[in-house]
Amino acid sequence: MVIFRTTNSPNTLQIWDCKYIVVSLQTKFIMNHQSGFVSIIGKPNVGKSTLLNALIGEKISIISPKVQTTRHRIMGILSHEKYQIVFSDTPGIIEPRYKLQGSMMQFVNESLEDADVVLFITDMDERNHDAELLEKIKLIKSPLLILINKIDLSQNEKVLLKIEELKEKTGCQEILPISALNKFNIGSIIQHILKYLKEAPSFFPDDQLTDKSERFIASEILREKIMMHYKEEIPYSVQVDITEFLDEPDIIRIMAEIYVMRDSQKQIVIGKGGIALRNTGTAARRDMENFFGKKVFLKTFVKVKEDWRDSDRMLKQFGYNNK
Repeated sequence: MVIFRTTNSPNTLQIWDCKYIVVSLQTKFIMNHQSGFVSIIGKPNVGKSTLLNALIGEKISIISPKVQTTRHRIMGILSHEKYQIVFSDTPGIIEPRYKLQGSMMQFVNESLEDADVVLFITDMDERNHDAELLEKIKLIKSPLLILINKIDLSQNEKVLLKIEELKEKTGCQEILPISALNKFNIGSIIQHILKYLKEAPSFFPDDQLTDKSERFIASEILREKIMMHYKEEIPYSVQVDITEFLDEPDIIRIMAEIYVMRDSQKQIVIGKGGIALRNTGTAARRDMENFFGKKVFLKTFVKVKEDWRDSDRMLKQFGYNNK
């Protein structure tokens, strides 16, 4: 037996026989319902997170003009009556220089291992494609679609030349020009993916948008504001840890710790009289309220943890190190 909470009466528990659940899943399977996992990969700043948000129709991944904004594998779930596609936004592919970046590249590799379809995204500004990266693309066994993003910034002739260049260098014949920001050709991406997905029931409830927790979403919103409000090394030296998330009837109370690597960075994040941190916190709180749909009380603390990016213990605490 399985116990469910009924929607009509939240305080009433309903017991269903497991046989009924199996029959329901089989019925959905027979009704030509498709499901699968799709990995979005590419170098930094080509628009992977913007693409995920456009595909899902909600802001799941944070966005900034700075490289390495995405540090985790973030799943966005697109549910339809006839299909469910689980997209994975991944960190930009780089050569790791410290343990944090090594963990980020592990997220990319893991997304490729279970991918039914791979979307490799590049853009019109990426002129010199890394030879090693192109060789890795050739080794991908899953169905591959190459996406050329930001075509709205180029002339048609240049886009066509880019398509031919990528066909020659990768051997992939399925290349689609898109604009993730303007949602151009998003529907064509979905249709391409559906060609390869097998008939299967949904992996997640139809109303679920992501695999990430509310704590994670809150930490990413705050980190996005730090990426946007501070310059130089600060965005790449910062990590946000949500130490308290209390969801009360009328308000969400959040305590956040902002980690930096040096005392000088702490002073910059706080700012004179605390104004820089207040402005960042206010911007983050507003976005949190929009996302969660209720008032948010946000309290932030700044701490120094030297070399946290190379600390196995700290990386595990922040959800990077899976060892």
